[in-house]
Amino acid sequence: MVQITVAAAAKIHRMTAVPTPNEAPEPRDSVDARPPLSCYIRTLNEERMIGAVVTAALKVAREVVIVDSGSTDRTRDIADAAGARFVDQPWLGNGAQKRAGEALCSYDWKLDLDADEIVSEDLAANIRNLFKDGAPPLSAYRLSLITVPPIGDPWWKTNVDPRAKLYDGRRHQMPDHKAWDQLELSEEVEIGDVDGALLHHSFRDFEQYMAKWNRVSSVRAKETKLKPKWLIVSRMLLAPPFYFLRHYFLRGLWRQGLYGFAIARAVAFGRFMRDVKSYERHRGLHRPNSAGSD
Repeated sequence: MVQITVAAAAKIHRMTAVPTPNEAPEPRDSVDARPPLSCYIRTLNEERMIGAVVTAALKVAREVVIVDSGSTDRTRDIADAAGARFVDQPWLGNGAQKRAGEALCSYDWKLDLDADEIVSEDLAANIRNLFKDGAPPLSAYRLSLITVPPIGDPWWKTNVDPRAKLYDGRRHQMPDHKAWDQLELSEEVEIGDVDGALLHHSFRDFEQYMAKWNRVSSVRAKETKLKPKWLIVSRMLLAPPFYFLRHYFLRGLWRQGLYGFAIARAVAFGRFMRDVKSYERHRGLHRPNSAGSD
């Protein structure tokens, strides 16, 4: 088992990348039509999707690095067979685990994927086009996450979530944080948008969706700055209907019929769980975090 720290990751990669005396260096940059781009993915027991995720990512990235925090299923075997580089890394926290992935990448430009996100053909073509004349003009680009639910068609116009997931690692880094794991860009940074869907198979059924919200709410309640007790209590008493209305109407879940209604209720309850757990923190209760990617 190879275990690394973020500080040692880059050095380990350079050491392992040196060719043997009988091997010539691989002329990847001169023959590979894909952009000079690395993709990194955090995993923990992700055998359900990881093969398809790696295969799709390799249509646009020259390498895929798996940063695994202790999978006991077939994640390693499937990722290896699909062409990824697999590294064992004990869980550091949501953002810090991505930092470890960044340090392992060979290329300056990074593509941040979760283990349930598949690069569509249109998105891959548009990313390649972005690099056709050299480095892109901006340092960060948003991709549109499109939820693919277990029931029905993809939510093309519902709950679309644009996130900055394609970026120049010389300019930007993921936060070194246990809870937050998205790029934090200042208002001065101009962010571009890349057309095409990043297909997000975010849950396999309602049970797993609620378990995910339970885990996420625990991490965020414990690892983020604790808000005043009066505000937390006010949210517990008054905010749940607004949480629901925001997602059902403003995020468009009303378009998805009864299942959309159920998901909006689940999201609202997930946000309520975070408030309750923050209240418990005020009262002196603590619970260990669950390790793993979201």
